[in-house]
Amino acid sequence: MSQYPALRLRRTRASAWSRRMHAETVLTPADLIWPLFVTSGDNEEPIATLPGVSRWSVKGIVDRAKEAAALGIPCVALFPNTPHELRSDDGREAFNPDNLMCRAIRAIKDAVPDLGVLTDVALDPYTSHGHDGLVDAAGYVLNDETAKVLVDQALVQAEAGADIVAPSDMMDGRVGMIREALEGAGHVNVQIMAYAAKYASAFYGPFRDAVGSRGLLKGDKKTYQMDPANAEEALREVGLDLAEGADSVMVKPGLPYLDIILRVKSEFQVPVFAYQVSGEYAMIEAAVAAGAGERDALVLETLMAFKRAGTSGVLTYHAPVAARLLNG
Repeated sequence: MSQYPALRLRRTRASAWSRRMHAETVLTPADLIWPLFVTSGDNEEPIATLPGVSRWSVKGIVDRAKEAAALGIPCVALFPNTPHELRSDDGREAFNPDNLMCRAIRAIKDAVPDLGVLTDVALDPYTSHGHDGLVDAAGYVLNDETAKVLVDQALVQAEAGADIVAPSDMMDGRVGMIREALEGAGHVNVQIMAYAAKYASAFYGPFRDAVGSRGLLKGDKKTYQMDPANAEEALREVGLDLAEGADSVMVKPGLPYLDIILRVKSEFQVPVFAYQVSGEYAMIEAAVAAGAGERDALVLETLMAFKRAGTSGVLTYHAPVAARLLNG
């Protein structure tokens, strides 16, 4: 390699056109998945801990889906705020084929058939105790019993028209069981995006407000979500989900786990997605409100960091903001 002054790395940074030409990482609206919250009410319900994010009626969700398509966002991710009277210890509303999630899926696919719909497979929006699975008398989340219910949940979502089912529960073995059930039911092209490395994080608080589970949760989720101290374990989790039939894997949360994203991509060379979770979104918005940063720059820089680390795409509540900037 040449040495200074023959080599000046600043030469290629001197002009905007040159910076664009030499960019190693490219971010486009096609890299974004927009998480949306659906409610049984008729009106928009702003979420206090997620400024700028709301729960939407089924009609409102359709409007957001049309907005996503117009912005070039290829996929939306749905999360329901199930009415309290429909929540139960066994989360049975999760596999009701006419539940809030399934109604939203059908409405979107009727209105915007070419838009991808990703659905959350877990019981926490449906249980009265706020856990992602069934619990025993001691409050321990039961793995195998939960996995069987998740299969039923995934099937009703696929029947409603979901393009990607995304198990976020972190039960062992559930990806293989869901894949087998989807194949058996003829849903051979329904993808599985496994929440393969989902950590027991402090960054999920606003999300639990959004789906109405924060006040319900008894205890914590450390017996099934991953310890933030562990990285090698994440590779084992990813490997197992891929072996069971996952089409892509997710790391969650996002920015605090860029090292995990990089290691997963390097080890497996498969599509890796990141979830820029509610706490990450809320911190950016708090910084903007405090005058500590500028939203557009913060949004694009953080999303570029995910792509640079190796993601194929990012679930982010800032998706419409980012898409407008990238289209601009």
